[in-house]
Amino acid sequence: MKNYALTWTDTTGTPRASAVAYDQPSADERRGELEDAGCTDVEIVPVQPGQLPEPRT
Repeated sequence: MKNYALTWTDTTGTPRASAVAYDQPSADERRGELEDAGCTDVEIVPVQPGQLPEPRT
């Protein structure tokens, strides 16, 4: 199974990254939730098991 995480910018302009890994359908669903909440620059990034991305600066 491939793992994915998300990076985004929240509504205050703060870069964020997910603290958990998702499968592809769950990552797509979470991206929609973030976009609906007004977050921008939402990106799904592939990760290795046990690895998570750093927030973009």
